[in-house]
Amino acid sequence: MNNISFALPRTALLQSYFFSQSNGVYTTDFPAFPLNPFNYTGTPPNNTLLTNGNEVVVIPFNTSVEVVLQDTSILGAESHPLHLHGYNFYVIGQGFGNFDPNNDPAKFNLVDPVERNTVGVPSGGWVAIRFQADNPGVWLMHCHFDVHLSWGFRMAWIVLDGKLPNQKLPPPPSDLPKC
Repeated sequence: MNNISFALPRTALLQSYFFSQSNGVYTTDFPAFPLNPFNYTGTPPNNTLLTNGNEVVVIPFNTSVEVVLQDTSILGAESHPLHLHGYNFYVIGQGFGNFDPNNDPAKFNLVDPVERNTVGVPSGGWVAIRFQADNPGVWLMHCHFDVHLSWGFRMAWIVLDGKLPNQKLPPPPSDLPKC
């Protein structure tokens, strides 16, 4: 996602986050937009400049998050079932071709969008989702095609703690086995 193939670290993301031991496990500089934009549904460039990384997105508690997921034609257009752990989200828009940030948001359904935790990104198209980041912790978003997982088609979100006691990530149980 955003030209980064996510490489799972050897240490669990949630464990390293909770104990503030992220050094060498993940970085918090996931790009907000693709590093190397191109015509996603047209003829792909010879080099899409993908990188392997362990960047995550950090989100303050209770932030309203909107994400546009765009299919590409890098290996041929296909529908991708994307799943977000820890949340349900609203599917506020979808379309075919490249997402147009100037015109497509005007067509978003903000009245009665469907609620899901997995959505199919249309083949050769895009889907827009929204969710309220009110569940602190580390959450993966990934394609449900196994082969795509092996290619790094996933990312992680860290939702920070809120101010109230019931808005904080609880500690691991005392009998949790060590990795």
